Amino acid sequence: MRWDNLADNPAKTTKSGEAALFAADAVTTRTFDTPEFRGITFHEVRARSALNRVPGASRMPFEWTVNPYRGCSHACVYCFARKTHSYLDLDTGLGFDSQIVVKVNAPELVRHELASPRWHGAHIAMGTNVDCYQRAEGRYRLMPGILAALRDHANPFSILTKGTLILRDLELLRQAAEVTEVGVSVSVGFVDPELWRTVEPGTPSPERRLDVVRALSGHGIGCGVLMAPVIPFLGDRPEQLRATVRAIAAAGATSVTPLVLHLRPGAREWFMEWLGRHHPRLVGRYERLYADGAYAPTWYQRRITRHVHELATEYGIGPSRRGASRALPARDEPQPPLDGSEPTQLTLL
Repeated sequence: MRWDNLADNPAKTTKSGEAALFAADAVTTRTFDTPEFRGITFHEVRARSALNRVPGASRMPFEWTVNPYRGCSHACVYCFARKTHSYLDLDTGLGFDSQIVVKVNAPELVRHELASPRWHGAHIAMGTNVDCYQRAEGRYRLMPGILAALRDHANPFSILTKGTLILRDLELLRQAAEVTEVGVSVSVGFVDPELWRTVEPGTPSPERRLDVVRALSGHGIGCGVLMAPVIPFLGDRPEQLRATVRAIAAAGATSVTPLVLHLRPGAREWFMEWLGRHHPRLVGRYERLYADGAYAPTWYQRRITRHVHELATEYGIGPSRRGASRALPARDEPQPPLDGSEPTQLTLL
């Protein structure tokens, strides 16, 4: 495994020109013999930076992210971030689900980088790569320190999660919301229990995620729902879409934003293998639908979006809207990464 692009003391290159592996004390590998972590290996690293710059060509509505983990025990078969494990010579299938990289110094890095005179208070998105509230967070508790730093610097941020552990940090979210813009979204692509058990086996159930929406809303923190992914031929029937939007509305979500499944390299192979085992009759239909690349055809995406927005209007909710940040000056121009590194490609689910 190669860790040189993550560590705060990158290794030298070998005679062959490849990046050398770290010394034995650069990465600490741990396993925990408890039911929730059985079969999972944690690789603890001390990262060089915590703020990641999103490429200018990205379609994302934010410029900076913080990702305290790599790999995710949610084990979603469609997860686009699987490809990122290959950068460390880690397996993108079961390895992505069970080999979790933990940036143990992420809270102190965030605080340090926010204090830099080069930082101008841009919006920071979390949970856009892998979930920052996956099971590992219950043990490593990186998010409280990260949220406290964002609060103390009145830096606007947003969180996207499938995890219920976010409720542990409710008071920090409330404190931050008093001084800056705080956006929270929960990912619920469907409410079908059978579909959930097979494609998102490591996540809390959709019902529990909607309970998070209720709890946050009940404490004055508006929470939207990213209805993602809408899975073609398995979760896109009109009655399924209606049931999902109805449940989202009943939970008190401030918005609902649909996103059709996309299959990038790394995720595509793993998903298609899963599809062949569980729904072999659909393999040919998927090959045709995604014949032109990672995304479903525009006509299909528009049909799903239009239908979901019509249902959202019927149930009294609408698509997400970004609010204005508070207590921070506007940025005049993009700033370079604080560590001088190149941008990292990111996207949503």
